[in-house]
Amino acid sequence: MTASYPAFVAPRLASPRFTAARWLVALALVALLAGCGVNTIPRDNQAVKAAWAQVQNEYQRRADLIPNLVSTVKGYAKHERKTLAAVTQARAKATSIQIDASTIDDPDKLKRYLAAQDQLSGALGRLLAVSERYPDLKSSQNFLALQSQLEGTENRIAVARRDYIQAVQKYNTDLVTFPGRIWHWLLYSDMKPHANFKASTPNANQAPEVSF
Repeated sequence: MTASYPAFVAPRLASPRFTAARWLVALALVALLAGCGVNTIPRDNQAVKAAWAQVQNEYQRRADLIPNLVSTVKGYAKHERKTLAAVTQARAKATSIQIDASTIDDPDKLKRYLAAQDQLSGALGRLLAVSERYPDLKSSQNFLALQSQLEGTENRIAVARRDYIQAVQKYNTDLVTFPGRIWHWLLYSDMKPHANFKASTPNANQAPEVSF
């Protein structure tokens, strides 16, 4: 059925002024929705994914340093086979567990991932302690360069983990507070709270001491 209007109304509906007014109203509604935070939940959800990607990036950076570190230590401390093997095995386990955006909220997988990374941290700590028994190793330029890179990477890991925790906290808070709770109910009911993680070892949010 086609709507009919009185003759004196129809020209107004077709006039440029009326069309412009409708566009202004539409734009005002869009601005109002944006101002009320309708985009906050998806934006913060993307921030969580980006923060987690950075966590993985920093852990991978550390994993990439380890083969050179093991090779350097082996050149000066051939008798430390058990310690070297432990680091190699821990690295293999840590790099075998991957969590992407589709599995970021699997608490068991997240726990296994972080436990493997913590195990690698412990194995690295024991390997670095070996250098105290080998003065030539401690003075090796290659070893010193790896020390500096590893120390910087551990600091970046600590920062990336902190940023992820904060991003998840902000996103999860959006879902249960006003006005995010309303938008979640109306538009984003399929978006669930993200799993966060707690430090599994004391002071895990701090970079480990790397001294030689």
